[in-house]
Amino acid sequence: MPRAWSLKSRPKGMPQPGDFDLVDLPAQPLGEGEVRIANRWLSVDPYMRGRMNDVKSYVPPFALGEPMQGGAIGEVIESRDANVPVGTKVQHMLGWRDEAVVPASQVQKLPDLDVPDEAFLGQFGMPGMTAYFGLLEVAAAKPGDVVFVSAAAGAVGSTVVQIAKAKGMTVIGSAGGAEKCAWVKSLGADAVIDYKAGDIVAALADATPKGIDVYFDNVGGDHLDAALLAANPHARFAICGMIDIYNDGKPQSLKYLAKVIGARLTIKGFLVSDHLAGAADFYREMGGWLAEGKLKREETVMDGLERTPEAFMGLFTGGNTGKMLVRL
Repeated sequence: MPRAWSLKSRPKGMPQPGDFDLVDLPAQPLGEGEVRIANRWLSVDPYMRGRMNDVKSYVPPFALGEPMQGGAIGEVIESRDANVPVGTKVQHMLGWRDEAVVPASQVQKLPDLDVPDEAFLGQFGMPGMTAYFGLLEVAAAKPGDVVFVSAAAGAVGSTVVQIAKAKGMTVIGSAGGAEKCAWVKSLGADAVIDYKAGDIVAALADATPKGIDVYFDNVGGDHLDAALLAANPHARFAICGMIDIYNDGKPQSLKYLAKVIGARLTIKGFLVSDHLAGAADFYREMGGWLAEGKLKREETVMDGLERTPEAFMGLFTGGNTGKMLVRL
């Protein structure tokens, strides 16, 4: 019988194992136009934490006791749609489970690129698109810019680093611990700040004596403060995420917010879903960099459906380098 993770209770602060429940799914016959998918890879992502709260947001909250959702890659094992036959490898949004029944119109066949299937949940999927569109469209980054990237060892941040270098920018990343900092440096970053080693505000000021032109924010908190203080006139901030506050909801300090006025800063939040019309450009350009050997990626993999909550919680304790995945 298929199984899925559901939310048993809404987390108070950091999610705990007891907040999740692994449940059996009832048998579901296929309707016309539907496909049955055996999931092979599941994605866990920081944005899912917001869906665990019963608050209005850009996506509905997870319903207690119902199967959770998230990115997944699998193989079609039964089909009632001729356009998506048995054996097709697809990406869809009914993760957190080992089998899914989905309308064929809601799955995407994997693009024809020379990467493993799981890469389409990371560098060649939603995190990669987030990096690409956030840097190049939202922040309008251009050759010669000085770019600061927080959480640069994560799935999104590590791709931002590499796209920025491929486009001729100077890149300063932040990461936690010597090992992650060394990995970000190996991606081509011009400097890497270990935020666990001291004051990020002072460290960024030291690393960028001429200031920054772009900030790609995955963290918020003191990283955002540091970027505000270091910002050059007309700098652009792409606000992708604020993992620093996802669990405790503490208010942002924004100590240097007045800098927005004199420096005429642009600070813009975004969702990758707003940019999916440009997916063909993303695959074309990323495919070119891949062929030129300009892209590296790292995945942290946990095996088994049972470990999905553990993988998710690891996102908030520095348990991943690159994309966090669950292999089924």
